[in-house]
Amino acid sequence: MTKLETLGARAKAVEHRLGIMSSDEKNRGLLLAANALLDRKEEILAANREDQKRAEQNQIKEALLDRLRLTEERIEGIAEGILQVAALEDPIGEVLSMKKRPNGLLIGQKRVPIGVIGIIYEARPNVTADAFALCFKTGNPVILKGGSDALSSNKKIVEVIRDALAGEGFPADALLLIEASDRETTKEFMRLRGYVDLLIPRGSAGLIRSVVENSTIPVIETGSGNCHIYVDESADLDMALDIIHNAKTQRIGVCNSCESLVLHKSIVERFVPRLVERLDGVEIRGDEEVCKVSKYVLPAVEEDWGTEYLDYILSVRTVNTIEEAISHINRYNTKHSESIITKDYFRAEQFLNEIDAAAVYVNASTRFTDGLEFGFGAEIGISTQKLHARGPMGLRELTSLKYIIYGNGQIRK
Repeated sequence: MTKLETLGARAKAVEHRLGIMSSDEKNRGLLLAANALLDRKEEILAANREDQKRAEQNQIKEALLDRLRLTEERIEGIAEGILQVAALEDPIGEVLSMKKRPNGLLIGQKRVPIGVIGIIYEARPNVTADAFALCFKTGNPVILKGGSDALSSNKKIVEVIRDALAGEGFPADALLLIEASDRETTKEFMRLRGYVDLLIPRGSAGLIRSVVENSTIPVIETGSGNCHIYVDESADLDMALDIIHNAKTQRIGVCNSCESLVLHKSIVERFVPRLVERLDGVEIRGDEEVCKVSKYVLPAVEEDWGTEYLDYILSVRTVNTIEEAISHINRYNTKHSESIITKDYFRAEQFLNEIDAAAVYVNASTRFTDGLEFGFGAEIGISTQKLHARGPMGLRELTSLKYIIYGNGQIRK
């Protein structure tokens, strides 16, 4: 048995125990984990400094450094996220329906854990705690494979949580970490069918594509974010500037930041100069119409329309109609989050109905596509596919269903 198979077997060994835990037991385990992270935050910060030092030596982009960086405030936020998951209603055991058949059988559906969940992710140590919280609450053991850039942070967070669980008699193997960072180990993990029931990748488009193409385990595809904002001819331009500034600059290294802007042609001349001024420090790459208006705009190329920059760069495209805007967005987006700024109700509804994405907004920033903002406490990822789950994945998205049937002696004739 390989090392990975041994990890898989350990996770499978606690699957039943986790699956039958009461909500009170699971919430107590989450409380222990949250308190332990706060009590040992100095250890976690020290480990994170090791990761940051290596990342800086490797000249990692600032956006990725920001994802990697932990502060005292961020650790407090991670602990608070775990407590919020504990406060949420437990979906396990929920009966969705119960119907009586003509033969007297009562047939219903009940929410149950999926099983062992594997998560492959990159330099985001907060995912380690979020994944544990959501999986523990839903009775799913989880095996984590984080990126090498965050290895010290991930090891310490896992150690802290496992110690807290073991100290109170909970199964520490509810949370397991693969410490090897080589590609062969990652590929082997993708083929751990029989031990892992579901695999979720979180990270770059390349990572997600690799998992989808190579995994023999069922995958929920979490997408990269080439998110658009379309400013309609009827838009409140002051509102549009506020929303674009927030969506582009609040955090550049996240998948729900705005990477592409689409403008109705009638507003380009009066809006672009204000946009350039408001987005000081952001490189704007525009089409011919946009470049005519401002000397500070660089010419865009075809590649720009489909790029997730994760940087202070924004592409800007001009369109003549909302139909053209919708067509452009549906062609180049990653099915993540899209927004329209408009005062026109009918155009807002058209945008909502015709845009193909997990989250579609009217007059709001794309930055809200997040498990915490949606009231899920945390998220396991943002699914951009259409089967099983779509959008931020909280507790219910980590459950499966089984039929439960009550009879009183029926036999089939």
